[in-house]
Amino acid sequence: MDDAIGRDRTVAVVGTGTMGQGIAQVALAAGHPVRLYDSAPGRAAEAVAAIGARLDRLVEKGRMDAAGREAAAGRLHAAADLAELADAALVVEAIVEDLSVKQRLFADLEKTVGDDALLATNTSSLSVTAIAGGLRLPGRFVGLHFFNPAPLLPLVEVVRGFATDETAATRAYETVKAWGKTPVRCADTPGFLVNRIARPFYAEAFRVLEEGGADPATIDAVLRESGGFRMGPFELTDLIGQDVNEAVTRSVWDSFFQDPKFTPSLAQRRLVESGRHGRKTGHGWFSYAEGAERPEPHTAPPAKAPERITVRGDLGPAEPLVGLFEAAGITVRRKKGEGFVDLPGGVRLSLVDGESSFEYHQEEIVYFDLALDYAAAGRIALSAREGIAPEALAEAVGLFQALGKQVSVIGDVPGMIVGRTVAMLVDLAVDAVDRGVATAEDVDTAMRLGVNYPAGPLEWAEKVGHRRLCALLRQLHERYATGRYAPAVGLVRRGYTEEAEELR
Repeated sequence: MDDAIGRDRTVAVVGTGTMGQGIAQVALAAGHPVRLYDSAPGRAAEAVAAIGARLDRLVEKGRMDAAGREAAAGRLHAAADLAELADAALVVEAIVEDLSVKQRLFADLEKTVGDDALLATNTSSLSVTAIAGGLRLPGRFVGLHFFNPAPLLPLVEVVRGFATDETAATRAYETVKAWGKTPVRCADTPGFLVNRIARPFYAEAFRVLEEGGADPATIDAVLRESGGFRMGPFELTDLIGQDVNEAVTRSVWDSFFQDPKFTPSLAQRRLVESGRHGRKTGHGWFSYAEGAERPEPHTAPPAKAPERITVRGDLGPAEPLVGLFEAAGITVRRKKGEGFVDLPGGVRLSLVDGESSFEYHQEEIVYFDLALDYAAAGRIALSAREGIAPEALAEAVGLFQALGKQVSVIGDVPGMIVGRTVAMLVDLAVDAVDRGVATAEDVDTAMRLGVNYPAGPLEWAEKVGHRRLCALLRQLHERYATGRYAPAVGLVRRGYTEEAEELR
């Protein structure tokens, strides 16, 4: 806290759009004098009025008293010229995502403010290092990536450019923390933390759709009700805007020299090209026209559960299912084996592992998907080869229905839905940590707070097991030999470490 900028020091915000106004409101609520500047005449004054109206609503809701509102309004001022920002201790830029425009702005700001002032950009897609590249004092330049809406969302990514001094990064971190936010430190890498690591959440869902594995409503439902995610990727990208989400994906892909792990979706590209950008245009993956019915996820009809099953070996992260089966009145016999369930009709039930059931010629196999918490999961996805005996598949469906779960039978897609998504999220998270982008703790914090994941990917990896996730990706890599699913070296290393510890 001693390194934080004092509350009596002025914070300036350049750019008065949604993000600029939100950041100004956060600094204002923390007690700073705040000055707003915009190159468009009259915009700063309009933003001051808009923030004042939001303060009025806070008073109406009882979240601020009238005296506090008046004090805050008295500290907020519009600046007609950059020269009025001369005494600012921190300047945060939130203007158009254009590198040359930002560079020109900071060149002008550097001539205006004191040498001890922090300069920060709220960019979400551009290189912090590149923006600061022409500055006389690039060491005082940092990224402060707030999430929208800034007054409500707690996460702020504090980004160190290549030339950023550690003292500047620490000062920015402590200032944001003093504002009541949750800062995480990260290096200047494409997408920073959240936008880099989150790509598979969208990409794997779109891949399953493109392969004909399931429809958008079903994929969303499986990721929500089995994976524990707040929203599915199709409904979420409709909310964000397909054009916005696709642009971020393409930016990260290009910035990583078109690494196949970040390859954009052709299906999403066609959606953007058609003008179906989501809720804001009335149609995206789903229709938002008045009276339009939301598609329902595919849900299997009721089926009879088997009276008894045989569990061979340990089911790993799915082991809690054994107790749930027994609690449902199903007789469970335990035998040695490699971790699967034998059903009376001759079907083998196996946790998703990256293979597909059509590859099994000597036996029938039905895969079930990964779940965050099998007891809490409301839906389980199953997949089986085309042509499996209906009664055999019904037996597997009935087994999970006996636990009170809804069941979605999807196509024979290797890695299925939650399994491949979590494996890829973990892969990118491990890689980011090993490359020094951020600490494991900051990665998990960023993903929980920045995109509301039910668990940080590294936390999830500890639960599922690095070796299992690495094996799943290796299987996918064999089937899609593009490099997309090749596990990161760090994930392979952690998998071997787990195996060695188990053998001790």
